[in-house]
Amino acid sequence: MKPAAFDYVRAQHLEEALEVLDREGTDARIVAGGQSLMAMLNMRLARPKTLIDIMRLPELAGIERKGNMIVIGAGVRQAALLAWPDLGGSLPLVALALPWTGHVQTRSRGTVCGSIAHADPSAELPLVLRALGGEVHLRSAKKRRRVAAKDFFSGMMATTRTDDELIEAVSLPAAAKRCAFREVARRHGDFAIVACAAVATADGVRLAVGGVADMPAARDFPRLEGGALDDALNDFAYELDARDDVHATARYRRDLVRMIGRDLVREVLQ
Repeated sequence: MKPAAFDYVRAQHLEEALEVLDREGTDARIVAGGQSLMAMLNMRLARPKTLIDIMRLPELAGIERKGNMIVIGAGVRQAALLAWPDLGGSLPLVALALPWTGHVQTRSRGTVCGSIAHADPSAELPLVLRALGGEVHLRSAKKRRRVAAKDFFSGMMATTRTDDELIEAVSLPAAAKRCAFREVARRHGDFAIVACAAVATADGVRLAVGGVADMPAARDFPRLEGGALDDALNDFAYELDARDDVHATARYRRDLVRMIGRDLVREVLQ
């Protein structure tokens, strides 16, 4: 199939993009890498009247350290972040998860913020944002605001971004904390059946899970061992409300959460 007809605006500056987005509202969509949106346009799952291209805006193309946060602009491609020299030292969990994000071809075009905006529950970058407690920087023609990851995702491919807002950047805490990541998929780079990320906290560990619920979910666990850890992971697995689909049964997903979760929690706490 081919997409329905639309107007195309290649924004020359951010204010132009915001002005068009404010004027068109629900009839406009932002495109940067386009790795998810273009497929939806071709299948006519998305039918915007106006497409606003922000990929050539230099003010959105940077990776910057601000205090203890790493701010990643909306124009930063996934491959560029993976090649960033400070990635392993500043964002070790991102360094572990990014090689599992799609394939080398899609990472060369897809953006970090585009994956966050798409909010696929099986995607690695929304999971990492949730695990690290990052923030999404939203901007409209009238205001700016920041939304914590736990408040940004609202359902299956749904977020709390309003129609006149675009994601200007995301920020992640920069710390070489103990962390771990693991994913099960049919093939490397395919959508995750279950993906888990674990990060050490002051009191224990935070475990985040993707691919099971309608959006990435996280739970903070104190230092637990043996049966207490198994019971806590079992409760968490059932609270995710897994469902059967063509890729896996709900039981298989719960088993993966329990098994992978136990391994990651132990790895982080050692």
